[in-house]
Amino acid sequence: MADVFVSYARSDKARVAPLVAAIEAKGWSVWWDPEITPGQEFDDQIEAEIDAARAVLVIWTPVSVVSRWVRGEAREAAERGILVPVRFEQARLPMDVRAIHTTDLDGWGGNAASPPAQEFLRALASMIARTQASKSGKAGSGSAAASSEKDTPRFSICVLPFINMSGDPEQEYFSDGITEDIITDLSKVSALEVVSRNDSFLYKGKQIEVLKVAREAKVTHVLEGSVRRAGGRVRITAQLIDGASSKHVWAERYDRDSSDIFAIQDEISEAIVKALKLSLMPEEKKAIERRGTDNAEAHNLYLMARQTYITGQEYDVKSAEAIVRLCARANEIDPRYAQAWALMAIGHRKLREAKGGRSDDGMAAAERALALDANLAEAHAVKAQILLLDGDADAAAAEVAIALDLDPESYEVNRSAGRLNYQLHQYEAAIRFYEKAASLIDADLNSASMLISCYTAVGNAAGMHRAAQLSLKRAEAILARDQNNSVVMGYSAYALAALGEGERAKSRMNRALLIDPDNFNMRYNFACAISVYLKDKEAALEMLGPMFEQITDGAMPYAKADPDLEFLRDDPRYQAMVSAAEARLAAK
Repeated sequence: MADVFVSYARSDKARVAPLVAAIEAKGWSVWWDPEITPGQEFDDQIEAEIDAARAVLVIWTPVSVVSRWVRGEAREAAERGILVPVRFEQARLPMDVRAIHTTDLDGWGGNAASPPAQEFLRALASMIARTQASKSGKAGSGSAAASSEKDTPRFSICVLPFINMSGDPEQEYFSDGITEDIITDLSKVSALEVVSRNDSFLYKGKQIEVLKVAREAKVTHVLEGSVRRAGGRVRITAQLIDGASSKHVWAERYDRDSSDIFAIQDEISEAIVKALKLSLMPEEKKAIERRGTDNAEAHNLYLMARQTYITGQEYDVKSAEAIVRLCARANEIDPRYAQAWALMAIGHRKLREAKGGRSDDGMAAAERALALDANLAEAHAVKAQILLLDGDADAAAAEVAIALDLDPESYEVNRSAGRLNYQLHQYEAAIRFYEKAASLIDADLNSASMLISCYTAVGNAAGMHRAAQLSLKRAEAILARDQNNSVVMGYSAYALAALGEGERAKSRMNRALLIDPDNFNMRYNFACAISVYLKDKEAALEMLGPMFEQITDGAMPYAKADPDLEFLRDDPRYQAMVSAAEARLAAK
């Protein structure tokens, strides 16, 4: 069986041959069957070859994009996670693979040393290495690398939320920010496995038993600490604890000026690496020390904006406005702070979706972030969402593909990929991304709610029920401390309707409309719940009337594609609402 399976249209054989030669020159075996004929594409041999391949190279051309067997092989490879696509002549990619980064080879000229060729060969190398490593311990069997990896002790760590000792609950964002920064820093150490932010924050505010945490999180070590900030000074204590014995491996207290916060975080990360006797590669040390800003005040403002974003909800105008203001101030202090520009773009995007209208502020902020750091995944992700609002799904897909390639673990990247695939009716793909996003931020109601709709669209009742329970649980936790939050009430009503609790859902809708009668996004979500779960066409149309009178240009394509409104689409009254809204928007 070959390392690389090549999928292509037979008429493209001449341009495929040089690519095969370039691959074989790297020492990889290739299966490309130049004798293949239509009708043989799904025979046992091809299935066996794809199953055994470590990577599938799909060559998109204007001919192959309409080939049902090339598209089928691409789908199979994508599902297995081994797809490496390239294209010629700017071929229009099939919708179900647009979110996967594709290398354009128009300029390669048969030269294996050209940048396009090097890009796709690197992608193949990465895929082959990753697939090889996952093959049941077969990676590098008998090699020195395998022996070395086997002999090297593997450590894992859970960084517990640092406790805010400042006596001021409003300083919670700072201690949480320190924790998140340390998690991010340690994640850059290849010899160390780090529990995700969301999983570690499950222990926030709870009495901690280190041995229990280590057992539950399946880690060898636990890091805990506290933060006290007052009068321009910051005191941070940290201790690394062995998860098997509960003994302290390392502990330190830092009492410094607040402006030294970056140095403290670097010292903590390096001390942990040293205590575990790990090797920190030079590039890993540089990555840990590389931050978006050297200005502590700008970083503090960014942490405040980040906390507002994490704890806020979609369509929350006040939250979005606060994010924009905080990031604007951070960027005044340090105009080269790319992360703050990207987060400002997110705030502008949220404002646009909540208030309507068309503003270039979000795109300008995203472009500024990318000009400062072209590899900032969150900037590509928010740019994709803005492009989607503008109706350019192809450009949005390209940005999502770049973002996923840069940071597949990013919350914002997965949110953006989920939204794109949902709007393209690729619900299975949307589910994967929304599941990931919902697992990364435990306050994320939007992703949980979108999962209800996605699972309903694909007919997965169990998945829908589980997503609705998750959404309701998160909503109830917020309403327990903010009972008049109409945005969250809207999410909870949608979840209740999905769970079959129609009367409770209606009661919550009525209360929310009394509090916030002009919130068209909330009305839209209510109409979706009434339509798809309560099957009340009259009530759904009544709810949609005022909404379509205010609907924005960005929300219109989304509404037209939403599967939750399928029940209404044949009704002349619904069609009249859509036509009137489109005419109003076209006249602007």
